[in-house]
Amino acid sequence: MIIIILNSVIVPFLSLSFKMMDVKEEYRSDEDNLINDFFYPCFSTCVEYNRCIEFLSVGMLKTIFTIYDNFGSGAAKLKIVAGHKFRPTDLDLLSIILSKSRNPFEKRNVKNRTIQLLRDAFERGQIELKIAIANEELLEESFSDKLGIFHDRDGQAVVYVSTSRESFATRKKGFESVDVYTSWRDETRVKKKIENFERLWANKMEHIDVYDFEHAQQSGFLKYWSDWVLRH
Repeated sequence: MIIIILNSVIVPFLSLSFKMMDVKEEYRSDEDNLINDFFYPCFSTCVEYNRCIEFLSVGMLKTIFTIYDNFGSGAAKLKIVAGHKFRPTDLDLLSIILSKSRNPFEKRNVKNRTIQLLRDAFERGQIELKIAIANEELLEESFSDKLGIFHDRDGQAVVYVSTSRESFATRKKGFESVDVYTSWRDETRVKKKIENFERLWANKMEHIDVYDFEHAQQSGFLKYWSDWVLRH
């Protein structure tokens, strides 16, 4: 159980609501520890995390499900809308993790504990992944939204817009800044961000087509990230 000290009282994170936390309007890596000050408390307290991200990695999923007890225990849910380009290893592993096939041979007898943990989470509906692809030539080829939404058990929400792909990774990757909005301070803006995510999730957003991962894979929509090939 993850705990914090609040007014000299030890409190489990899952018993907290976001309103009990001191959530700032902005976090910057030159002034704040983004992981300790923002991401760790929000991840540990939420019951659902919604994320829009350009490049999804298995490392991101591993971080969430191995560090945060509420995800590892099945108490919190993850919904992701990602772009259609992946590093080769990530795409191969995601194909195993997110396969709905019941054929044991197609699961390739997965023995890696982390991959099995993620497969189990997917099979019980704890991880949901959809792929977003721009559907008109006037738009850039890649989906590049960088929105994150945390929901707590009291119906409060914390929304952030980040300059990075994976701001909550355990390793620092240069300068980062995160703009934050809360349901109790910025009700209208947070409501709009949540509505936009739900429209995107339901494939009701103009210029963007959204597919289940398996459908996108079977239809040949998923691609290797060419920049990754050039850099390696």
